[in-house]
Amino acid sequence: MRTIAWDDDRDCIVMVDQTKLPEEYTAYHAETVPQLVESIERLRVRGAPALGAAGAFGVALAARRADEDGFAAYLDAVAADAEAVATARPTAVNLAREVETVLAELRACSSVTEARERALTAAKGIADADVERNRRLGAHGATLLSDGETVMTHCNAGALATVDWGTALGVVYSAHEAGKTVSVIANETRPLNQGSRITTVELRERDVDVTLIPDNASGLCMQEGMVDAVVVGADRVVLDGGEQFGDQGVVFNKIGTYKQAVVADRHDVPFVVAAPHSTVDTERSADEVEIEERDPVELREIYGTPNAPSGTPVYNPAFDPTPMELVDYLVTETGVYEPPLDRSSFETTEERATT
Repeated sequence: MRTIAWDDDRDCIVMVDQTKLPEEYTAYHAETVPQLVESIERLRVRGAPALGAAGAFGVALAARRADEDGFAAYLDAVAADAEAVATARPTAVNLAREVETVLAELRACSSVTEARERALTAAKGIADADVERNRRLGAHGATLLSDGETVMTHCNAGALATVDWGTALGVVYSAHEAGKTVSVIANETRPLNQGSRITTVELRERDVDVTLIPDNASGLCMQEGMVDAVVVGADRVVLDGGEQFGDQGVVFNKIGTYKQAVVADRHDVPFVVAAPHSTVDTERSADEVEIEERDPVELREIYGTPNAPSGTPVYNPAFDPTPMELVDYLVTETGVYEPPLDRSSFETTEERATT
């Protein structure tokens, strides 16, 4: 099954429950907007492209559940639910962006019936487009890899971080489709272990050779020449680095990405970011991006077992910024880009008309 989709029989959202991995590969049905919001916050569904689809389906779900009298009141109710979905996780740009895409469809409607059908059609279209984009992205990225090479990846940017196929791991899958044998070193990605719980699961299911390492072993692996490229995904890419980074651009990805980029730079290992065009935010600077901080219990406990004294102060950011000067290639569905990035390559026609 796809990571996230619409269940026509139950008229609700269905997703792979990633909190149950690796023990169980099971589906979860979000039948209400609060259930979807909770699923996003708990990381049942995660990864920037998958969150984009979740946002789109969330508006469709809100449109099908709202029953206020009068079309204006109905639209207000849907918009309120959509806002809750859009703000469930603040760092990834795709979530809020696709919420707005489907809301725009609703605003063009003239009845509740039309709005419900149009929202669902738009959401399904966004999910289908994500799969097609990732396929094209993977094909472009595969040109950067040679037969027999080993890729290091951080967190999970595979099929389970998208609707299907994946971004960073999609590059690996596309390389295999092209007849290249590419193996993977997966960082465990503490504290929630997306690398060990999720990346290893899907790589083994696809018969890709994978070796799991503790996060702190990544430097040693590069030092010993075990890594030919580091390939990661992204939750948001900004072209304006703001006060700290200037005009070079910044990649926001899972916490620890910056460290991998620094070590890769030290050892002349190519550092590749694989992300769809929709992840590139041309409107905001790095200063305006909120880095999500997660529950301290994620560090104080490991699967319910105490890992630190109760009440120990915790700093638990979910993402970090990597300056573009440490990135060798940005791969999207339209091609491979070498920084510094040309803003015009990522602006929409509408954006260009207003600048």
